[in-house]
Amino acid sequence: MLRPRHESWMRRALSVASSSAEDVPVGAVIYGPDGVELAAAGNERELTGDPTAHAEIIALRRAAVLTGSWRLTGCTLVVTLEPCTMCAGALVLARVSRLVFGAWEPKTGAVGSLWDVVRDRRLTHRPEVYAGILEDECAALLRDFFRS
Repeated sequence: MLRPRHESWMRRALSVASSSAEDVPVGAVIYGPDGVELAAAGNERELTGDPTAHAEIIALRRAAVLTGSWRLTGCTLVVTLEPCTMCAGALVLARVSRLVFGAWEPKTGAVGSLWDVVRDRRLTHRPEVYAGILEDECAALLRDFFRS
């Protein structure tokens, strides 16, 4: 039941990632508890010169502004690439309830590849994780970017 919804949401994140012109094509979309899209973002590090301008961070900030709260309880973050430590920590601190991601990131991934920040039992909040959703499409987008 969740898989079709997650695939649909990941297609939206892929669309956002594809619109990144000069930056690594990562797309993040946050959905509210009711399944309505709250915010979407692609990486903007090159555009802004900001090392923290990852797609997930920008989407979290936009969703917080829209909801009027830093607590995104009940929300789902959908991202085309496994989050890094910064982004994994931010989604935990924002109390995001679910994380859905596409491609694994063996070099910097913090949701099971290199580290597992979101499942650390020492933390008071641990989101549900759905990994590998449309993994091949998400990985292909990145491969194509780095090839060119």
